[in-house]
Amino acid sequence: MISLSSVLAIAAASLMAVPALAAEGAKKPIVLVHGGFVDGSGWEGVYAKLKKDGYDVTVVQNPTVSLADDVAVTKRAIDATKGDVVLVGHSYGGAVITEAGNDPKVAALVYITAFAPDAGESVISVLKANSPKDAAPPPILPPQDGFLFLDKAKFAAAFAADVKPDIAQFMAASQVPWGLGAAGGTVTTPAWKEKKSWYMVTTEDRMIPPAVQRMMAKRAGAATIEVAGSHAIYVSKPGEVAKLIETAAEGAKK
Repeated sequence: MISLSSVLAIAAASLMAVPALAAEGAKKPIVLVHGGFVDGSGWEGVYAKLKKDGYDVTVVQNPTVSLADDVAVTKRAIDATKGDVVLVGHSYGGAVITEAGNDPKVAALVYITAFAPDAGESVISVLKANSPKDAAPPPILPPQDGFLFLDKAKFAAAFAADVKPDIAQFMAASQVPWGLGAAGGTVTTPAWKEKKSWYMVTTEDRMIPPAVQRMMAKRAGAATIEVAGSHAIYVSKPGEVAKLIETAAEGAKK
């Protein structure tokens, strides 16, 4: 005959196991990292979709002055998040997550038409070494006091061709200066060599040639999908971007 004390002990053990099981099956938090020339507000549509689907989402606001600073800001966002995270980068944000993704709390990396540099590479060096000879260069203006800007008149065509014209115009007018220290900052240890990775190639991108995107995705061993869209795919098609992020979040559990 089982004593009352034994029954209570079994019940207590069962209750203690519930939180552990819940945590194991919980959705992993998402950390979104923006690229150059823009800030985190462009993630609004993706953020809304992920939140609706039950994810805890953090949007990083990087100063984009130097790669080292942006990695530090991103790591602070990771540290402030409970549990393991899925780290997502767009464009230059891919270089940031490639370095910051070495944080032990990062369970997976997601590149949205993003740079995935190898050790010793920067955004600038990747483009210089791998862009097809017939690819039109992005309309980046000469540096001003160490910062880069896109030609406002050519911003929409190059960066946001499938974004609503009024939004693309606002993005052009509200550009964030992109520091040469960020664009030229080199990665030391690529996290994609150790972490599961996913990559979205945008086939109509005029900032990062699709061929360069495919090269980086293949090199990183990333699970890759291709979507017809501009460099600002995260603004024009947030649902498709969120879907890939959720796929990575589920895949990170396995």
